[in-house]
Amino acid sequence: MNRMSCERCGTCCKKGGPALHIEDGQIILDGHISIEHLITIRKGELAFTPEDEKLKPVQQELVKVAGKGRGWECFFYDGEESSCTIYSHRPLECRVLKCWDTRGLLSITGKDLLRRSDIIKPGDPLLKLIEDHEKRCSITEIEKLLASLSEENDGAPSLKRMAKIVQDDLSIRSNALAEFTLPLAVELFLLGRPLFKILGNRGISVQKIMTGR
Repeated sequence: MNRMSCERCGTCCKKGGPALHIEDGQIILDGHISIEHLITIRKGELAFTPEDEKLKPVQQELVKVAGKGRGWECFFYDGEESSCTIYSHRPLECRVLKCWDTRGLLSITGKDLLRRSDIIKPGDPLLKLIEDHEKRCSITEIEKLLASLSEENDGAPSLKRMAKIVQDDLSIRSNALAEFTLPLAVELFLLGRPLFKILGNRGISVQKIMTGR
């Protein structure tokens, strides 16, 4: 028998937090979600698509509700109660999602997405930090370098450039921590996941990147 209502199995929430849309900005302003609860998926980074649940490079920046610990389960999901702890103030994607009929979710996927610059106040020095990080540590460039590895005889030039970008990424994060006293949760919102972790998930070890072999 086809389902026509939520059975509170938690499957949707366990797959990850929602991407935020412009109208979700009010939820943040009202304090129901803080930036410590968010993570940024940068343009070009691989992420699961709701259409076919396959890993693909995202076409634009995504700000998502973070998972718990190292897992994907939405931060606001209460597993013991199989419930959402901010249900009355849940984001747009959670409100339109029906696991038995995903047309509502698919109709808003990738549209009117909230960006970091929509959340941070104009003139805040953190915006300059993000801008500098995007210029020096581009995910798009990393993806091009990964693609070129198979085209080079030894891959050394691409690995050398990749090592420089990874080092810049770590340096920017370290300097930001010292200047702004950022906890890890806020760092993941401002700068996304560290590049060495992203590359590690692609099967490129830190040692290989830094040694060039």
